[in-house]
Amino acid sequence: MKTKLIYTLAAALVALAPAVRANWNVSPEQRAIAVAVSDDDDNDDREKDRKDREKERAEAKADKEEDLYDAGTDSLDDHDWRRAAAAFSKVAEMRMQHADAALYWLAYAQGKMGARSEALSTLLQLQKSYPKSKWVEDGKTLEVEIRQSAGQQIEPEHVDDEDVKLMAINGLMNSDPERAIPILEGIINGHQPAKLKERALFVLSQSGSQRAFDIVVKTAKTGPPDLRQRAVRTLGILGGERSRGVLTDIYNSTNDIEVKKSVLKSYMIAGDRTRLLALAKGESNAELRADAVLQLGVIGARNELTELYGSEQSVEVRKKILQAMFIGGNSEKLAEIARNEKVLDLKVTAIRNLGLLGGGRTGDLLLSLYANDPRPEVRKAVINALFIQGNAKTLVNLARNEKDAETKHEIIQKLSVMRSKDATDYLMEFLK
Repeated sequence: MKTKLIYTLAAALVALAPAVRANWNVSPEQRAIAVAVSDDDDNDDREKDRKDREKERAEAKADKEEDLYDAGTDSLDDHDWRRAAAAFSKVAEMRMQHADAALYWLAYAQGKMGARSEALSTLLQLQKSYPKSKWVEDGKTLEVEIRQSAGQQIEPEHVDDEDVKLMAINGLMNSDPERAIPILEGIINGHQPAKLKERALFVLSQSGSQRAFDIVVKTAKTGPPDLRQRAVRTLGILGGERSRGVLTDIYNSTNDIEVKKSVLKSYMIAGDRTRLLALAKGESNAELRADAVLQLGVIGARNELTELYGSEQSVEVRKKILQAMFIGGNSEKLAEIARNEKVLDLKVTAIRNLGLLGGGRTGDLLLSLYANDPRPEVRKAVINALFIQGNAKTLVNLARNEKDAETKHEIIQKLSVMRSKDATDYLMEFLK
């Protein structure tokens, strides 16, 4: 109990420990305890100060690393490879947050300077020091680029990484296509991942070789479904009458709707209006006919769509033609159809697509349609079209003149969510 009391007294007087050392009239036991407690407190303060200083130094070092890394990337942007290499070298030596990335960019800069041996050594250091870094895979790709730029042959068969393998094959295509093409064909026909097969198709399509073209054609005709469609699109990208002729053969020889749609998309990619128009007119399958129509819209075939609208009998396909006119931005023809179309469903579709085109140019037309056609479907379509356009001024005009309470309520509801001065002014006026 006595000892506990002495400790309590000593703790309470810690702040006065210097006086205790100098002149307190206490027992030697009390004096010793008080001084000990004071010394412990001093030690705690010194430890806190040490940790604070260490934290400040670490933050300063991190800031320096960040500045050096930013300086390196700026130098890369300026193609100042020497200055970039110097900055990234310093960052790598600091072995902090950006050390792995710095090694990659150091190797990149060294490669650009022609210091290929140093670049390869740096990439080896990256792999050894940071084996789990995301930059290791990029480093492998960079290694292939550097080796190929030095004229070194990379054996694709001995490369495991997909991207690096394709890069090696691409390099082989440039130097020895007769050897590279069978490797690519093996990838397409083998058990490789879909991504690798698609990339292999792309590499083949870039070669210009007849043998490579034949492999793409064969894949488009008889390959597995997902790869077949990719090959069909590749033929569209290649363009030319040779590719389009193959696409026509594929379209006519298959019953697979999805493959046929891929052919239609390839015609669109190739800008082949003639074949698309022929199929939009003559295809017996309404779904495919409609898809051909939409592809015409994508390439802006306005005259062809106008011709189709006049000859097409199916209401559903004619709706697709109206949608294609919207895609192609043909507001003039849509306005004409909105005025003159006798089929209510088509008239409403034309009005809706006019609204989707936006802009205020059709406001007067829509106002005229509203005034001259009392059918609820037409008026509702006009209200929605004006709302989609953000045409509050015309909607306010409709609200002022509308006598039907339910319709007026619908217009006001639209105006209430429009951020427009015209709408706000009218709503204030209506409330008064």
